[in-house]
Amino acid sequence: MAKTLFELKGVYFSYLGKFPALCGVDLSIPEGSRVSFIGANGCGKSTLLQMLDGLLFPDKGIIKAFGAELKENNFNNEKFAREFRQSVGLVFQNSDVQLFCPTVKEDIVFGPLQLGLDKQEIKKRLERLVDILEIKDLLDRAPHQLSIGEKRKVAIASTLIIEPKVLILDEPTAGLDPLTSRHIIDLLIQENIAGKTIITATHDLHIVEEISDQVFVFSREKRIVRNGVPSDILKDTELLEAHNLVHIHSHRHKDGVHIHAHTHLEHHAQE
Repeated sequence: MAKTLFELKGVYFSYLGKFPALCGVDLSIPEGSRVSFIGANGCGKSTLLQMLDGLLFPDKGIIKAFGAELKENNFNNEKFAREFRQSVGLVFQNSDVQLFCPTVKEDIVFGPLQLGLDKQEIKKRLERLVDILEIKDLLDRAPHQLSIGEKRKVAIASTLIIEPKVLILDEPTAGLDPLTSRHIIDLLIQENIAGKTIITATHDLHIVEEISDQVFVFSREKRIVRNGVPSDILKDTELLEAHNLVHIHSHRHKDGVHIHAHTHLEHHAQE
């Protein structure tokens, strides 16, 4: 049985003490698994990812990571902070949050340099990622000169170069063209095969089955209302409609107007 990497029990969190973001979340994430969180905007997915990355901490409840309770004070311990930051990497939805150096190359190597990795090892890792992500032509460019897809690739590279055990991604394919999305999905699958735990928050239902073993559905009340294997979740149209994960279209036929729920699972079948 796989070891539990993260465990949350009765977790609550609010911004400024008055804007609830998570309301009683219980879940566990096994080592080597692929987990997706889905739900409407504002349901707490991004907040949860930041908690798993040790950037936010519960107002109430317990979150454990690697068998130990995750608390803000732990990060005052240099050894703990270094080991955790080498083990867990987060790719933000907005890549501009991660990209702040004058050049792409400097952004990618910033993390491992801060962690004190050997420069030759950093060079080796950089060359590997440049090849995998096909970003050689971007290395000397400024991040603000890049497209959304190029920024996303660089943000992923800046996280993968640390070689974390856990890769957390917030809306990894949002705003990307189909080819770039496909490239990123394939990369996530390969990273999981190589042993990494992959945790994703997404609205993009057509990628959920490929990148997940388990799906957690969040409600507007900021709590988990359902979890299960992707095939069961995705075929439950009533569940998806109730939580604003599909939208309704009307179509006029000869015998009148018909209403259909659309998840857009089918439009990538042509890729």
